[in-house]
Amino acid sequence: MAAAWGRAKRALATGLCISVPTRERAMEDAPAPAGAAVEASSSVAEGKAESASAVSARRLTSFGSRSSQSQKMCAICLGGMRSGHGQALFTAECSHKFHFHCISSNVKHGNLICPICRAEWKELPGAQPEDANYGQARVSPLNWPQDEGHMAVVRRLSHTYSGNLQEHLPFFRAPETGTFDDDEHIDLQSDMIDEHNAITSSVKIKTYSEFPTIEKSVTKELFAILIHLRAPKSSHSTSSRAPLDLVTVLDVSGSMAGTKLALLKNAMNFVIQTLGPNDRLSVIIFSSTARRLFPLRRMTLTGRQQALQAVSSLVASGGTNIADGLRKGAKVIEGRRLKNPVCSIVLLSDGQDTYTLPSDRDLIDYRALVPPSILPGTGHHVQIHTFGFGSDHDSAAMHAIAEISSGTFSFIDAEGSIQDGFAQCIGGLLSVVVKEMRLDIECVDNGVLLTSIKSGGYKSQVTENGRGGSVDIGDLYADEERGFLVTVHVPAAQGQTVLIKPSCTYQDAITTENIEIHGEEVNIQRPEHYVDCKMSPEVEREWHRVHATEDMSAARSAAEAGAFSEAVAILEGRRRILESHAAQSSDNQCLALVIELREMQERVESRRRYEESGRAFMLAGLSSHSWQRATARGDSTELTTTIHTYQTPSMVDMLQRSQVLAPHIPDVLNRSPTVAPSRRSPHWLSRPSRPTKSFSEQLL
Repeated sequence: MAAAWGRAKRALATGLCISVPTRERAMEDAPAPAGAAVEASSSVAEGKAESASAVSARRLTSFGSRSSQSQKMCAICLGGMRSGHGQALFTAECSHKFHFHCISSNVKHGNLICPICRAEWKELPGAQPEDANYGQARVSPLNWPQDEGHMAVVRRLSHTYSGNLQEHLPFFRAPETGTFDDDEHIDLQSDMIDEHNAITSSVKIKTYSEFPTIEKSVTKELFAILIHLRAPKSSHSTSSRAPLDLVTVLDVSGSMAGTKLALLKNAMNFVIQTLGPNDRLSVIIFSSTARRLFPLRRMTLTGRQQALQAVSSLVASGGTNIADGLRKGAKVIEGRRLKNPVCSIVLLSDGQDTYTLPSDRDLIDYRALVPPSILPGTGHHVQIHTFGFGSDHDSAAMHAIAEISSGTFSFIDAEGSIQDGFAQCIGGLLSVVVKEMRLDIECVDNGVLLTSIKSGGYKSQVTENGRGGSVDIGDLYADEERGFLVTVHVPAAQGQTVLIKPSCTYQDAITTENIEIHGEEVNIQRPEHYVDCKMSPEVEREWHRVHATEDMSAARSAAEAGAFSEAVAILEGRRRILESHAAQSSDNQCLALVIELREMQERVESRRRYEESGRAFMLAGLSSHSWQRATARGDSTELTTTIHTYQTPSMVDMLQRSQVLAPHIPDVLNRSPTVAPSRRSPHWLSRPSRPTKSFSEQLL
């Protein structure tokens, strides 16, 4: 026992604080650096060591008082740190404490500052290198798992350290190659893909004409027809859905420090745990420069563990270089040797790119942020779903990136909503059933001409002779719907006029089979005398949605020009029209548009409100209506009804799962002097369990 106490004294004399177990343990004699500590906690209680100096005694006393707390949280993994549970703990020179495996992984990924106080460290924890010339103190007491390798504390870095950690400590980070062709192998004919249980139904096509009849002597220049498409239902089975290749491009600049980064880690942990063994994930992080944490890796049990560890090591610092992050993400997409059927990039940022875009906003070309290799029309086209976080992000840039790539833009206002926003997006990506869909429209009877297609963000065209047209739709999630309003020229005729015949072609995302579906012909009766009839409610509803979207866009243009009163007037005028219609028809979609327009109106009343959240809220709404796909929008608790009509069952299920697993962030991670905002589910995501108001009450 005396020998053990002697070794403890000598260790303390060098400035290394080690708690000594009450039972005798064999421990190597090794020098240790000053100012850094490794604590070994085993199943026995912590002992007390006699200090060789007053300074060491004070350190040990302080250390003991901290360790005696019943529960502490590791700022990296958010897990508890308790003595006597077989954990190795590291106390840094700034006095903050972490799990040893968390902080050593953190340093291994190139982070040289404290995740809490951001102090620069001179002593770094790390895994034992092969070269023994680094002068490390190894600590390997009994009861520590030996299969995890030796744990070590790296000595103080030389005063000649130039800032290039790779040159001095090459074991921390492996150099990146020119091309990312190291994606993990996948079996495209995997037994886990159960084609017998795959989706067997097809896309449904329904049409609605504006009126069922037109007087035979009348010529209609703009007669509206709604073409409605609905994707097959989901089987909710991992073995009968299309696997996903997901690349997340995450902002870890200095502004993400503290609670933001902790919540981002929780959101990524949720994504990692949600992906299946056939799905692959690669994580790109960016600040002043971008770096790939790991290649496309299958989310098997081992893959998940490694991904979770890599994400837990993130530390925020530096500037915001969105373009470099997307370039790295594009390289991952381009370099794939094998491809899963579904692929997407998810981008999150809370700042503005100051490395690529000019300071003069009039000269900005947002296409400079998106690598040309993944744009539509290329062999590697992939949608980028962007998430603008907080009030300081560049919503115009994030919206443009999404728009250019045919993705969606979401606005995350409240910090606690990151996970919910990710969950909704992932719920859609994990339920893709249709790929490369194209809608074709053919005019049938002579004289019938196609005059326009209201396709929103989707690329559409009308043939030169007006006898046909098409819409490129792309992917559809399970149960997802699309509505396209087309107008045709109807000539005078008698008897019956056959207007159009719609059809669509697409690829089944699971079986990869090419499918062609034909809809029924749209015809109208041509009576001799006028017959009074009402407009189709489906067509009328779609007209309201199209007009509301157009007015949102006009109001945004007015606000960008500084004409905020004009923007308010545009939105208010459309809102009053919809209120009148909604009160008469009890149309929930119109009600949702009324509530959304009212919220936009409040956020464009002044320049301050518009720049704080109005621009981002409007762009997220425009993105949603343009693609007819659910997006996250702000954090208004007043919009708690049916503001969102684009959510699919898979999105709702994933969102509910996220809310059940809502994380708790310890106060130690909230570095702001004010109280952190409560974790409220965004209005467009939440489904409140409270008494339902009447329709008229919701309008008031």
